Amino acid sequence: MLTDEVSDRLDQLIEEKADELDLDILRLAIQPDHVHLFITGTAKLDPNKIIQQVKGYTSRNLREEFDFGLPSLWTRSYFVSSAGEVSSQTIDEYIEAQTGR
Repeated sequence: MLTDEVSDRLDQLIEEKADELDLDILRLAIQPDHVHLFITGTAKLDPNKIIQQVKGYTSRNLREEFDFGLPSLWTRSYFVSSAGEVSSQTIDEYIEAQTGR
């Protein structure tokens, strides 16, 4: 479960990886069983490569620091979309509605 200190550490790890990849986090919402991550970046990496980097880095570190008893933390699935036709405010409102805040 992505709660309490695991959630706090995940937040730190995502920020570290975003800095390394030169991404700007516009919104991050960590739920007990999934994460909403709204970012902007350069065209240096494809979206699927960004997700692989973030998932790999966070999984490796969290499994070393916390006892999940799992060989991996994340599933292979994810959803990526361009925000070209949708405003940043709309995406932020969606994420906020998903978190119940």
